[in-house]
Amino acid sequence: MNIAVVGLGLIGGSFCKALKANTFHHIMGIDADPETEKKALEQGAIDEIIDESRLGEANLTVVALYPVPTVEFVKNNADRFKKGSIVIDVGGVKGYVVSRCTPVLEEKGVYFLGTHPMAGTENSGFDYSKPDMFMKASYILTPTENTPQIVVDLVSTLGSCMGFGQVVIATAEQHDVNIAYTSQLAHVVSNAYVKSPSLLRADGFSAGSFLDLTRVAKLNEEMWSSLFLCNKEALLFEINTIIEKLTEYRDAMVNDDKATLKDLLRAGRERKEESMKYYGQEKALNG
Repeated sequence: MNIAVVGLGLIGGSFCKALKANTFHHIMGIDADPETEKKALEQGAIDEIIDESRLGEANLTVVALYPVPTVEFVKNNADRFKKGSIVIDVGGVKGYVVSRCTPVLEEKGVYFLGTHPMAGTENSGFDYSKPDMFMKASYILTPTENTPQIVVDLVSTLGSCMGFGQVVIATAEQHDVNIAYTSQLAHVVSNAYVKSPSLLRADGFSAGSFLDLTRVAKLNEEMWSSLFLCNKEALLFEINTIIEKLTEYRDAMVNDDKATLKDLLRAGRERKEESMKYYGQEKALNG
């Protein structure tokens, strides 16, 4: 099968490398930077460099761009994709992309499927891509009610070939609500946390908890600002919720209210323990 990968950054490059390492598909690469294309070809991540005029040769096209450019690329090239072929994206928000790309491609007889590989690093760019990026990670697919099952099955199988540990099926809305909490809020909190004046006075005073909380503060601001704004409603709910909860801790401390502070900490601990039991059971059920 001919697979075109548009955008050879961290995720797009890793898709290419994982596909080359684990399948016999023919991989065609497109990137705005000719040097990146050349590097991908020299390293064997792709079989050839193409431009948009040859998208019609692909049975599957992976658009690995930020959400807004993804929609623009799909709309601008809607007439170029092969009829009956599949186009997927790999971005961190689904509602914005799926609602805009699906109807455009349906008119052309092309299938669009929103996907989100739950993997990555705090670094970006092709140089950080790797063939085992997706090993044991979760791969979320967001088909619509009109998506043929054969399309979902094909992309699921491809995900398994690339090393994903599980494929999760969700609606685009479910995805965006959950991802606002599990990923986007974590990046906001981490990025805000390192703005304390204490950061540069902490050498020798940090351990695992500091490293865990600050790791994703080193983010790609172009990508994450786009993701945040494309999922504005869900992320604002999570930000407002954590501000409300932090205020409770602050007020208890201002008032030297140890009893309330203990209650808050106990409730948080119990909530975490409850989630550990739930996720443990869920993993057991999913094998």
